[in-house]
Amino acid sequence: MDRIGEVIESSTTRFTTGTYELLTAPPFGALVRAQTRVPGMAVYGLVYEIRTGSKEPGGRAVVRGRTYTGHELYDAEIYHEHPDLAEVLQTEFSAITVGFVEEERIYHYLPPHPPPVHYSVYQCDLEELTKFSTSCDFFRGVLFAHQIPSDELLAAMIRSAARARSDGRTYLVHAGREVAGLLKDDYDRLTALLRRIRP
Repeated sequence: MDRIGEVIESSTTRFTTGTYELLTAPPFGALVRAQTRVPGMAVYGLVYEIRTGSKEPGGRAVVRGRTYTGHELYDAEIYHEHPDLAEVLQTEFSAITVGFVEEERIYHYLPPHPPPVHYSVYQCDLEELTKFSTSCDFFRGVLFAHQIPSDELLAAMIRSAARARSDGRTYLVHAGREVAGLLKDDYDRLTALLRRIRP
């Protein structure tokens, strides 16, 4: 499995990854794995934000779609005509920590330490996603996390986990029941979330 980037910011509850290829990041809700200094241990996170911007602190991208001579460039043409953009822009994504694996055993709570800065990050394949999502114990941590689109994030993850299974419908029903138990006192939020995971 190829690494997609490295940790550039890390805390107990979340980490940010800088990707090696511009405009290439796992989709919103994807499960990713960051290595740690402990052999056999890695941290799992769910991607909740993806952004591309200047590599320079405080810098911003500038308009490139129209030249001074009036020549118009559109979308992918801009990147083709300006290959230097890969040197001045960077794509990053942030993930909320939802568990860790140690010696092949998965835990659905915060790890003892966050992943170190500059350590490798990988996007989990379907097999690893299926294995991690067998338990719904991490749902609560996602639903009640602050400053992230928690309902949208959990719904995206549930949909991905269902698509990774041959019995996806069964998983959706199971996950829906877990969500219903966690949000039993908030009917409006519960129904809105259930609509988002409906196939």
